[in-house]
Amino acid sequence: MKVRALVLTGFGINCDAETQFAFRRAGAEADRVHLNDIIEDTSILEGCQIMAVPGGFSFGDDVASGKILANRLRYKLGDPILRFVQDGKLIIGICNGFQVMVKMGILPMFDGAFVQETTLACNNSSRFEDRWVRLLRVPDTPCIWVKGIDGIELPVRHGEGKFVPRDDATLSRLRANGQVVFRYARADGAPARGAYPENPNGSIDDVAGICDPTGRLFGLMPHPEAFIEYTNHPHWYRGDSPKKGAGLRIFRNAIEYARDHLV
Repeated sequence: MKVRALVLTGFGINCDAETQFAFRRAGAEADRVHLNDIIEDTSILEGCQIMAVPGGFSFGDDVASGKILANRLRYKLGDPILRFVQDGKLIIGICNGFQVMVKMGILPMFDGAFVQETTLACNNSSRFEDRWVRLLRVPDTPCIWVKGIDGIELPVRHGEGKFVPRDDATLSRLRANGQVVFRYARADGAPARGAYPENPNGSIDDVAGICDPTGRLFGLMPHPEAFIEYTNHPHWYRGDSPKKGAGLRIFRNAIEYARDHLV
């Protein structure tokens, strides 16, 4: 049996086709499913091992990026999503999807779901950032999505990507639990230390992505689905492109985990 992935779509999500392609390219069966269809029939979730909340501009970023979709998921699908998580399944939120996951309170999920501990705020540059960035994986992270990845280049494209924890204690807890997954870095692999444009949005502690304590729920601002083929990289024509389609490894890791533990 193949691993099945559900890719959420509707209401302004616009990276759903690329995310579906990434999962299929990595070996899963992947379907794009409209939010309203899941609300009408929550059994759709039961037949999947992975759920993806893709990037885009859900509900036009009204109120705040991801906030309306986060509320829709929490109050219309909160219990089914919680069962999905309790069944050991996987969720990834990319860019707007990351914003959704933190604002609905399923990341970082220290002591249970639906408590917001962090947010993604407006970029320090006060403008939309569209550029490639370097990421470093935090060595002690339990995140299953990044197995075998030490560093990776991926594009960002967001206006509200600044990671902000509730307080210093929240950041300390994320660090202690290994829940910080990726940090922004310089081209030579050294920490960005907040420097622009290496840290493109001013994220606290250079945080680019976090996971839940189990490592199965993962959110990040950069777009792994945008680096599936080596020609996606802007330097591919030079012959010195980084690992071909490096973002594909993230999707393959999830599929391999689901195949071993859930199918």
